[in-house]
Amino acid sequence: MTTESRLRTLVALAATGSVRSAASRLTVTESAVSASIGALARELGVPLVEPVGRGLRLTASGAIYARYARRVLGLLDEGAAAAAAELDPERGRLRLAAVTTAGEHLLPALLAEFRRQHPGIALALEVAPSAQVWDLIGAHEVDLIIAGAPPSGADANVVATKPNELIVVAAPPIAAAFDWMHTPWLLREQGSATRTRVESYLKAQRVAPPRLVLGSNGAVVAGAVAELGCALISRDAIAGELADGRLVQLSVPGMPMRRPWHAVVGSYSGAATWLFVQHLRSSGWRSPGARGAVSPVPAPHGGRNGGEPRRPRTRVSAGGVDGPAAVEGGL
Repeated sequence: MTTESRLRTLVALAATGSVRSAASRLTVTESAVSASIGALARELGVPLVEPVGRGLRLTASGAIYARYARRVLGLLDEGAAAAAAELDPERGRLRLAAVTTAGEHLLPALLAEFRRQHPGIALALEVAPSAQVWDLIGAHEVDLIIAGAPPSGADANVVATKPNELIVVAAPPIAAAFDWMHTPWLLREQGSATRTRVESYLKAQRVAPPRLVLGSNGAVVAGAVAELGCALISRDAIAGELADGRLVQLSVPGMPMRRPWHAVVGSYSGAATWLFVQHLRSSGWRSPGARGAVSPVPAPHGGRNGGEPRRPRTRVSAGGVDGPAAVEGGL
């Protein structure tokens, strides 16, 4: 008989990649993990793991079943929280996920005020690159995401938005000497939506400057301040650096990019989630209907070819680097 414990063991094995790591995560013995997976495989009648070296790995069937198991467990956890919140929303649970910039710069103040207003609600926040956060809501592992627009086909409803501008910045000496072909661009880690936008932007401008991968939003900001190069960053993330002059905005084609923040819920929106949506709106976030976009709020229940890349023309001024308002192929 399939049990929740066996499903959690399989999901832990899929997430960690080894029996030892799964046992550590679940605080059980390695033999208990092996026994649980073996019992589940016998019940299903398909092999879930296979030997590799001195360990085990999931088979193709095991990997597929683990994805379903993850969703089932997410629904069970979601249902338990919903049942508890039905008695008293102020004793509910709110699981949030956010892309790095939002998690570091938007949510701390919002969560602090929300906690003051609703001290009985249990809060959890997971911060990850864009490529990872959307997977969480599909698996019912979070209640609300703060990120850019949801990807096409995502099982998600936008419940609030907030303006967000992406701008190109650099330390004043780098800005004064900015050159399309030689000034390095600082990049985020793989899976970051901002990194994808930088790559697309440079391709559209038909330039191939040096790139330096720094691996996190905080490292990119610090690198820009330290004069390592220029960076595409949300204005929300560098308000202090702009205010004190450590960074200046470059006026380059196609900027700023306007990429609003989105608050997104999955197929179920519980009472605690609804309270947080109300908190967002009272803090200046807009209802999506205010700009004629997306879905209503859920109820609380329920270059020339073959030649050198074309260099966009720029000029240096006291305020930074200026350029034309737009160029062919710009964003």
